[in-house]
Amino acid sequence: MRQSFAPLAAGQNNNLNLIRLIAASCVLVSHAWPISLGPGALEPLEAATGFSLGALAVFVFFAISGFLISASFERSSSPWRYVRARVARIYPGLIVSISLVTFVIGPIFSRLSPADYLASVETWLAWLGNVSLVRLDYHLPGVFEGNPYPTVQGSLWTLPVEIRLYVVVALLGVLGLMRRPLLLMTAVLVGLAGLSQAPAFDFPGAYALRSLWYPGLPFFLGMGAYLMRARIPASPVVALPLAVLAAISMHGPLAYPSMALAVSYATLWLAGLPSGRLREFNRVGDYSYGIYIYAFPVQGMVVALLGEMGPLSNIALATPITVALAMLSWHWVERPAMKILRRGQIPQANSASQAP
Repeated sequence: MRQSFAPLAAGQNNNLNLIRLIAASCVLVSHAWPISLGPGALEPLEAATGFSLGALAVFVFFAISGFLISASFERSSSPWRYVRARVARIYPGLIVSISLVTFVIGPIFSRLSPADYLASVETWLAWLGNVSLVRLDYHLPGVFEGNPYPTVQGSLWTLPVEIRLYVVVALLGVLGLMRRPLLLMTAVLVGLAGLSQAPAFDFPGAYALRSLWYPGLPFFLGMGAYLMRARIPASPVVALPLAVLAAISMHGPLAYPSMALAVSYATLWLAGLPSGRLREFNRVGDYSYGIYIYAFPVQGMVVALLGEMGPLSNIALATPITVALAMLSWHWVERPAMKILRRGQIPQANSASQAP
């Protein structure tokens, strides 16, 4: 019997939780180069292929998100329940993380006195913009100014894009377009291609539309895999040629779409592979989101505390602190908040409602 992506959508016994954790860790590793050495530093993978480890990890996240968010909408009894699930997943952990970084790490590492830092309008505007995801501010007054890379919240840029894609899924679902997957996916891919060729658009909302192109492609590929899950084979016979195509196209005009396709397909295929004892990891918890939102400020903090260091030292020092914060975030903030906001028991950490 031909294996498809249908089993991945039907149950929680998969490898998505572990894959997301690995992807979040890859983002930490990728950021160690610019955080330690400055904005111009390229990690070895990016220098060789044109794609950083962090960029590939973003493809992984968005492909999984496209698959799971589409499933989440279809399983929701109403659009309101869908919105509530999305808010419950994104905002509680984010609000706590941004508040800790802004009001604990910020005063300690700012060149301003704690009183001046907390009295600064920029501090409060940054906090409000970041917790709402309406207006991101990657810097805090006087914080990490002596670091090679003085940015404090460098990973947040994907979250507003994720929110916009949640809205797109809701609109497509309400309009009934998800029931016509071939037509929908053709229209979406043509639209994304158009966005990629029109960087000069200048009208209200143009930036938000353009931002959907880069992470939007793996997201919609994940959506397509879900909507056509019974018809798309999940097999290494497909994954290998896609990987070869990505390698051949690596430095050409098709580099991004071929890589996005290869990574998206491989991610979902690997998620459904039988993995024996690795499935026990699903009992632990979903620490990927916490790692993602805490890693960048923790890595900057390590540099601010200890001074000049190489990327490997930054990874070694920042990882245990980041993982500890991610564990606390999952068990004390994210999971309890989801249980309260959803008014009931929540599923296992690798289920559809746990995206991104």
